[in-house]
Amino acid sequence: MKKGEIYEGIIEKVDFPNKGYVQVDDQKVLIKNGIPGQNVRFMIQKKRSGRVQGRILEVLEKSPLETREPVCSNFPACGGCMYQTMSYENQLEMKDRQIRELLEDALIQGGQTDAEGKADFEWEGIHGSPIEFGYRNKMEFSFGDEYKDGPLSLGLHKKGSTYDILNTDDCRLVHKDMTDILTCVRTFFQEKGASYYRKLQHVGYLRHLMLRRGVTSGEILVHLVTTSQEEYDLEPLKEQLLALPLEGRIVGIMHIINDSLSDVVKSDETRILYGQDYFYETLLGLKFRISTFSFFQPNSLAAEVLYNVVRDYIQNTSGMEVFDLYSGTGTIAQLLAPVAKEVIGVEIVEDAVEAARENAKLNGLDNCRFIAGDVLKVLDDLTEKPDVIVLDPPRDGIHPKALPKILSYGVNRIVYVSCKATSLARDLEAFLQAGYRLEKACCVDQFCETVWTEAVAVFVKD
Repeated sequence: MKKGEIYEGIIEKVDFPNKGYVQVDDQKVLIKNGIPGQNVRFMIQKKRSGRVQGRILEVLEKSPLETREPVCSNFPACGGCMYQTMSYENQLEMKDRQIRELLEDALIQGGQTDAEGKADFEWEGIHGSPIEFGYRNKMEFSFGDEYKDGPLSLGLHKKGSTYDILNTDDCRLVHKDMTDILTCVRTFFQEKGASYYRKLQHVGYLRHLMLRRGVTSGEILVHLVTTSQEEYDLEPLKEQLLALPLEGRIVGIMHIINDSLSDVVKSDETRILYGQDYFYETLLGLKFRISTFSFFQPNSLAAEVLYNVVRDYIQNTSGMEVFDLYSGTGTIAQLLAPVAKEVIGVEIVEDAVEAARENAKLNGLDNCRFIAGDVLKVLDDLTEKPDVIVLDPPRDGIHPKALPKILSYGVNRIVYVSCKATSLARDLEAFLQAGYRLEKACCVDQFCETVWTEAVAVFVKD
């Protein structure tokens, strides 16, 4: 088996996240972007240390799990919705198995087993999202072209491409309000003949369109992200956007100037063209003010399910000192605050910390304290000792130097919320070595149609 060779085979299973396996004679080949049961033609991309990775060239035969037609016109070219041809029930069953097996393997390796050598913990299954489509409250679309020197496009990246941008006018992950805004913005700049930013040459004007929409409030923020290399009168665009017949309501339109070389949405300067730079969302009876760059769970209704699980796993916090590490806009902290003695939230994104402070005031909570800084450094300066800790780290998990500090508090209960379960499985070893055991875990699907799901685990001190 050599690089460049082409084979055919059936994807036998898919592990989290998106790791499919095809058996060719006595060799197992890793293939991404597939569904269990698909018969695929693939090309060998890498062969290293006995491991082989391939790339799908063609799906020769659908999987028995693919029981419905694609719901958008860009499937499968856009890699955003890998599983939309599967029923939601089948998606949940697959994700449930993936996360459970991942944690079972980590526990067996770490020695937390029963008399039969099986992972010894309580698996509580998967909680589905209350809505399957139109759930995302935030989306970043990119300007570009669908093919080299083609007309201006605005949407999502073509699967496997850094440069080709698909016109995703009917993306089903977002509310129709968002795609209506997208088509309005693209048409405006097509008529103006505006250029898009070319990442290699660092020239051009249009970079991103970031949209945020409150699922419970219907309030919408529009962010046009450009360089400073060209100038356009954006007043007509503002008028066109405000005239759109939307279900929700645009409460803010921002022009963000970004001249950085990196391909991320950030602001060198923000000009408010209309309204305000924040919107409101309600979760579990609490009101949250969310600004342009502050983190908020991308699926508001599934976030309510997630936070109910977190509250259940934490149990009673009456009179306790709670640390909410990687606290974002302080959602978990504020849900726990009403009965806790004090909740201290630590978050590195200053914008999110400001929003968290505002939200605590908004909800009349005076026992929440939010600190802007890296968890690794902030813990050195805190004199308070926690009774319970909640961890909700970014996708890469907890910094390896921060984890020993967190575990050294020796609290009886730690709840870990993970948006990338492989990071949780990796960190699990350190918990076991520090005398904790994984009591129970589950997952909450915030990302329907995609390869991702949220995992929640509670560790208790033996």
